[in-house]
Amino acid sequence: MRHTLEPGDDTLHGHFSPDLAPVLTVDPGDTVTYRTLDCWWSAGPYQGGPHRDRPRAPQYQPDCGHALTGPVAVRGARAGQTLEVRVDAIVPATWGTTVAGGWPSAFNERYGVDEGEGVVHAWELDPVRMVGRNQHGHTVTLRPFMGVLGMPPAEPGRHSTIPPRPCGGNLDCKELTAGSTLLLPIPVDGALFSVGDGHAAQGDGEIGGTAIECPMDEVRLTFDVRDDFPVTGPVARTADAWLTLGVGATVDDAVFMALDSMLTLVQRSYGVSRPDAVALASVAVDVRVTQIVNQTVGAHAVLRHGAVR
Repeated sequence: MRHTLEPGDDTLHGHFSPDLAPVLTVDPGDTVTYRTLDCWWSAGPYQGGPHRDRPRAPQYQPDCGHALTGPVAVRGARAGQTLEVRVDAIVPATWGTTVAGGWPSAFNERYGVDEGEGVVHAWELDPVRMVGRNQHGHTVTLRPFMGVLGMPPAEPGRHSTIPPRPCGGNLDCKELTAGSTLLLPIPVDGALFSVGDGHAAQGDGEIGGTAIECPMDEVRLTFDVRDDFPVTGPVARTADAWLTLGVGATVDDAVFMALDSMLTLVQRSYGVSRPDAVALASVAVDVRVTQIVNQTVGAHAVLRHGAVR
């Protein structure tokens, strides 16, 4: 069955919480088509000036995190199972924004751009040609994906949308484009899945703290629940690779979480021992930094299809 969710009073929220009531309950195998705001709850394009003057959707509150749409409950989903989220389509709107510098943060201080007003790149996006152009005339190829895909931790109360977690959230992994499938450990009964933070393009690391942040005119996701594929953190299958994602306080922590999941995947895929998995991974697996700017660092390990035969 197909369902549709639009951003509005009932569907928009800026935090994760197991206490949020679902706005929609679907069966495994159902598809939901969303329209999403950009991460800042923008009501329209932002051309620059003080960030507080950005036009906002009426649902915006000053203490909100990313503008998320949901949550969606999956009927029969139980904590401890695996939620499978197939990304069927992602279509960006015709505008987006990148901001850099001008606020105190560990990464801005290292770049020497923590003071002053910073800069705003206002992008015109062509979702047909998949090209973006900023006001300076720079063009980039678009590769849209959703930055936030996830569920709330089991602990009651409000949880920030900024740090990614093993149950998903602000993963900011640029590989989760249309055609990919994300597998997440379900932390709460029903799953309570939310999505937001559309990115038209981003480099690994998201080093300035923002990508091309944009609304999405269409995000089409298909949900399933699996008992045959247990995971302890995010795992994804793309057109050309398996990915295992790790999060942690440091890059080392994130890398070793990603590798722990990858070694388990290699063992499962090839029927080998843990030491053999380490040997094969050392030859065939790449480690990449997902993002370094979300309080909790992200990394992912990549095993290309056919790399081990």
